[in-house]
Amino acid sequence: MADAPDMDDLIQTDDPDFGHVLACVFGIQSHESRTYLALLDNPGSTVAELSDVLDRDRSNVNRSLTTLLDKGLAERKRRLLDPGGYVYQYTATPLPEAKEMMHAALDDWADEVHARIDAFGES
Repeated sequence: MADAPDMDDLIQTDDPDFGHVLACVFGIQSHESRTYLALLDNPGSTVAELSDVLDRDRSNVNRSLTTLLDKGLAERKRRLLDPGGYVYQYTATPLPEAKEMMHAALDDWADEVHARIDAFGES
């Protein structure tokens, strides 16, 4: 499995698309950022529905969704089915909120880098 894109990868890319930036900032795989973007276009989707949209195996989509939930980029709600049982529906964190999270993550990273620069040679 390929590593997630990182800041170095982002810096060296001339014209990164939003999915690439999202993957770099949150340290997620590109297929996970594609899952987020698919959720933006298909709110309330089930794993099976997203699997069809993304043309990926349901187990892979489920793993991507777990990562997005862990990163705060998606939410899950349980819907009861009429014949009994339930299904989970997933919705992406709204884009403005995700952008705020990205800005905050980058600000935190920059603050850490500045602190390391300032501390260099002091010990």
